[in-house]
Amino acid sequence: MPDLSRYKAHRTTTPPPIDGTLTHPAWAEAAWTSDFVDIRGDQPAPAYRTRAKLLYDDEYLYLGARLEEPHVWSTMTEQNTFLYEENNFELFVDPDGDRENYYEFEINPLGTIWELTLPKPYADGGVAIDPTNLPGLRTAIHVDGTLNDPSDADAGWSVEAAFPWAELARHTKASMPPKPGDEWRMNLMRVEWSHDVVDGAYRKGSQQDFWVWSPQGEVDMHKPERWGVLEF
Repeated sequence: MPDLSRYKAHRTTTPPPIDGTLTHPAWAEAAWTSDFVDIRGDQPAPAYRTRAKLLYDDEYLYLGARLEEPHVWSTMTEQNTFLYEENNFELFVDPDGDRENYYEFEINPLGTIWELTLPKPYADGGVAIDPTNLPGLRTAIHVDGTLNDPSDADAGWSVEAAFPWAELARHTKASMPPKPGDEWRMNLMRVEWSHDVVDGAYRKGSQQDFWVWSPQGEVDMHKPERWGVLEF
């Protein structure tokens, strides 16, 4: 396996509004992650580019992501359902790196979210705990194109989210907010499904791809020891 991916979050004094666009000047202060790769780490590069940025201040951890996508579609509108059954974007964090009580966030192009906590990985007998983990979570989506319209080509969609430190604290023994030099375990994932167009509408296909920031070495995101390192 390659070395774990690493990313240094930028501390901002000008928190961005959560509008989904990543155009606020605060985002320009943060570097992009490396481009996402196939979850196994030894497959061809994904068809579409995905990358993200992270910022933080005394109140929130901020996440922004851009997903290239010529066909932005989504149907799932019920919160805390299995959003990975369609295209989505996901964040996983284990602040103290103990593989226990880690937090997972998912969002789709309609802005539907799913939050859950794993007391331990599924393979170790973990059972997901949901909902709702972070009442103060703020999210927004921006579609650069037309959602659910297969008659044209889209540029993609973007995500912004703000995770309150005070509520993330229940998932860790680590200090909140983090101190400079602290390191968390984190991964980011994009789920991408093939599709067909039937009677002028998108229909989900059978091929499912998992594109991630830090490769897992296999098709299993619930191995926190293979997640990357988020530095503060």
